[in-house]
Amino acid sequence: MQLGLIGLGKMGGNMRERIRRAGHTVIGYDRNPDLTDVQDLAELVERLDAPRTVWVMVPAGAATQSVIDELGGLLEAGDTVVDGGNSRWTDDEKHAAELGAKGIGFVDAGVSGGVWGLENGYALMVGGDSEHVDRLRPIFDALKPDGPYGYVHAGKVGAGHFSKMVHNGIEYAMMQAYAEGWELLEKVDSVTDVREVFRSWQEGTVIRSWLLDLAVNALDEDEHLDKLRGWAQDSGEGRWTVEAAIDNAVPLPAITASLFARFSSRQDDSPQMKMIAALRNQFGGHAVESAKE
Repeated sequence: MQLGLIGLGKMGGNMRERIRRAGHTVIGYDRNPDLTDVQDLAELVERLDAPRTVWVMVPAGAATQSVIDELGGLLEAGDTVVDGGNSRWTDDEKHAAELGAKGIGFVDAGVSGGVWGLENGYALMVGGDSEHVDRLRPIFDALKPDGPYGYVHAGKVGAGHFSKMVHNGIEYAMMQAYAEGWELLEKVDSVTDVREVFRSWQEGTVIRSWLLDLAVNALDEDEHLDKLRGWAQDSGEGRWTVEAAIDNAVPLPAITASLFARFSSRQDDSPQMKMIAALRNQFGGHAVESAKE
């Protein structure tokens, strides 16, 4: 199958490689001339055979809207656009309507896998009409992990990004729990090897997880996280999850508390946020701030 891919950063570049390894043709565009296969979106569309599929992997908000607007003027009826970034689900409904008026299909795909996806595969939560989703299944199969799991057609337009948003909200709460436990272990005098305590949890315990494995990786690199500043960004999905909970009267005390804990990191050098920052860097390559000397 042939695919156009816009945005070849940390995830997009690895996705291009994984899809190519599965035997598909990927024509990529990025503003970085060292990464791109074509000079602009017009050339990208010109090199694709109809019906075209273009996958967008750019930051949510204005950047995605700009690309959707440009593609709307370049693509034709029967083509399909996939938004694989972290867009808000309400934007999906708008984009589907804008493109649908021109006969262009729209699919939203929540993608999880971070910098590890090239080798491990990406979990995919997809929203859209079956006629558009089903045609893209070879690409989804190329991206997903090996085995029966890792892909779901979650529902109509917006369902993919809504599901990914909730996934990220849960991720906030899980990371916060590990961070709080780590800080408490570091605080007491009786525990002399916190890193090895975390390592001991990797097998045979009910709290073992990939996040725990990444926490151990981070502690192997910097045993007491002394090199990190206790500051962690929130990328938007946590806020949207809490807002959706309010709109639907669903109590989310753990996820909400974990979001506010990140806000506290903007005020002081929080030990817990060192672990949050380390975990975000481990799974997603997100930027960290170094501790001041």
